[in-house]
This record gives sequence, structure tokens and C-alpha cells, in this order.
Amino acid sequence: MMSPNEALAKAKNILDEGGVIGLPTETVYGLAARIDIPSAIEKIFTTKERPFFDPLIVHVASIEQAKKVTAYWGPASQALAEAFWPGPLTMILPRDPSVNLMITSGLESVGIRMPNHPLALELLRQVGAPLAAPSANKFGRTSPTSAGHVRVEFKNENVFVVDGGDCQIGIESTVLLVRHRPDKVELSILRRGHVLKSDIARVLAEKGFTFEFIEQIDKRESPGHMKHHYMPPVPLIVCNDITRTPESILKEVNAKLGELPDEIESIKIIKPEGGIHTHAVLKLSEDPVLATREFYGKLREVAAQGPDCILFYREAHQSGERWESLFDRLNKAASLIL
Repeated sequence: MMSPNEALAKAKNILDEGGVIGLPTETVYGLAARIDIPSAIEKIFTTKERPFFDPLIVHVASIEQAKKVTAYWGPASQALAEAFWPGPLTMILPRDPSVNLMITSGLESVGIRMPNHPLALELLRQVGAPLAAPSANKFGRTSPTSAGHVRVEFKNENVFVVDGGDCQIGIESTVLLVRHRPDKVELSILRRGHVLKSDIARVLAEKGFTFEFIEQIDKRESPGHMKHHYMPPVPLIVCNDITRTPESILKEVNAKLGELPDEIESIKIIKPEGGIHTHAVLKLSEDPVLATREFYGKLREVAAQGPDCILFYREAHQSGERWESLFDRLNKAASLIL
């Protein structure tokens, strides 16, 4: 076993030479590369088999470093960074011209966050440059919340992983578009996460900002904005009626799976050739924070049991902001919602 210091030294060497590494964070593990080496950024996309229209988040070690990658930082960004960084909030801000357009998928905005994991922060400090890092999994598939998940995902690519233990939060960061207008701050949540809309509103209200949340229909500026994402290797079926029997669900699933296209927004939809005959049930904690932390890991575990599909029953108590962040992932991971 490598010591953390040895692992960080090896990771820094790989990054400095233009390679990619598995990076532990509090949300999910990332596939990281230096933002100032274009071939390294490209390697993220090719290793993940990720289309170039899905932007990457830039990870920084400090607010000072964040200011260098945006053309306008602004007082609301400062207030939110002071409140939530290091932590699971990504802010979408105007791109500094120095930031490679490959990272932003050609957009004039960039997503920035400061991760809350000691090894990630130490590596960022040692490298001395921000790191671009999407989740360390093949595009459209289930996100990794342990070093083992990353190793399995990229066993053919031989990606070196810094082992930082299991992720404490377990889903990707909240993505917040921040626009400083002359009279107010306009905000749009492009991806739900652990930092809630109510948390953001509370901080800005306490600091005396005039602000407005705007529902943004076009979510291209956020990673993971596609209709389907995070999918396990067998179909996940979300059922909103807890009284339904698995038999009746499987019957409907077999009828409907054939109607689904093979691919939606570059994500291949998995459809077992011989139809669906066996199932396993995904069960999560009653506590939304714990349920979120264990979600991706449990999804992988249940899929590894080898069923034809996974059933998840949504229960009445699973409502409110915390659960909505989890269902953002669950519903995108689902092949069907009944």
C-alpha cells in the first residue's frame, strides 16, 4: 500500500506529464487533468468516451485561484464561495480567455468549485494549477464513490487512483449559474446537489443581496445535463406506485423497452436481448443524506448481482429538497419511470 504522500507525489508526476488520474472528492471521484495542458484535457474526454459537448468543472485550491479562471468574479460569487467552499457547490461564471474552450464545450462560461477533501486540496496546492475533473466513469454510466469503483471502470486504461476513502456526499455538486446584473443577482440551479436552493437563498439574504432565481430551460452550461445519465449496466426501473407487484412491473417493462430508442443524447440505452425475467430491488436509507451517500455504491452492488433489471419503489416520504437532489440522479439513471 502506498502512503498518501507517495500517492500524491505519483499523481502530481502523472498530471505534470499530461496524464489523467482518479481524484477523491467529497462528492464523487473525478478523472482529473491539468487545465493548462490541452492534450491532457483531451485525454479526459477520450478516456471517459465523453462527447465534447459536455463541459468539465474546473477544481481550484483557493478563491484566489478561482478568480484567475473567470473574467468576472463579483460580490455574490465571493459571498457564496465564503459560505460553501470548500464544498459541493459549482458556480458557472464568465470564462477567462485563458481557459481552454475544450473545457467549456465552446461556451463563454466556466464551472468552478473548490472540493472539500484533504487529498484533493493538497494535490491542487502541489500541482499549482487548477484541475479539470468530471466524474471518473465511462460517459453516461454510474458515478464512482470509491477508489475501487474507478479502478474497475478504467481497468483497461490503467488509470492511477489516489485512494481517499469513500465519498462523504455521494452525488455530484450543485451547479449554480450566477449572473451579476446592475440591480440584482440572477441565479439558476442547473443541477441539484447537496447545497440546496434554500441554503443559497439564506446566505445571499443574510448578506443583503437582491437576488432572483430563474428557471433555466437550456442547461448546456452544466455537466450531466442530458435526459439520461448515471445509468447502471442493467435497466433501472423507478416505480411510483408501491402497491404494484414486480410481476406486473416486469410485464409492462418488457412491453415498453422495445419502444425505447437504442440511444438518447449519445447515451446508449441498455435493453437485454432475451427480455427481462429476473429483478433485484434497490433499497436505500430512510434518511435522504445517507440515501444519497450510498446511492451509486448500492446501484453498483445490486447490478453486480446479475439481475435482468433493478426495481426502485419511490415512497411517499421521499419528498422535499434533499430527496429531489437524489431523484435528479435516480430518474436520469432510470431506463423507465412507471
